[in-house]
Amino acid sequence: MFVIGLMSWWYGRGWRNAAMRVGQRLVNLEDYFSIDLLLKTFFSPFRQISAGRVQGPLGVQMRAFFDRLVSRVIGAMIRLFTILIGLIAIVIYAVIGVVVLVVWALIPLLPIAGIWLFATGWIPWSL
Repeated sequence: MFVIGLMSWWYGRGWRNAAMRVGQRLVNLEDYFSIDLLLKTFFSPFRQISAGRVQGPLGVQMRAFFDRLVSRVIGAMIRLFTILIGLIAIVIYAVIGVVVLVVWALIPLLPIAGIWLFATGWIPWSL
């Protein structure tokens, strides 16, 4: 009875909880990199405090325009690299999460495999 209860938990609620933990870690990773916010502000100026309108001669206005343009290009490049690194991290963790869930399903079979290997006389160091 104990083994049946253990197996029903392992392949039921336990597996569901493991999947929820993997999903929560993926959500936390997405929140850490803030990919949605980076996409919304992709072309915003990078750390430019005075990005407003400039009054004055044409040379001053052109200089301010190019300052803002350079700031936006730098901001877009930094955000692009951050988004790419975040997506790579999310994909890597998603693959690790799938492996974790597959291993979760196989762990109860390991004692049975060990008994079978013992019965057949398999020795790991005599390959």
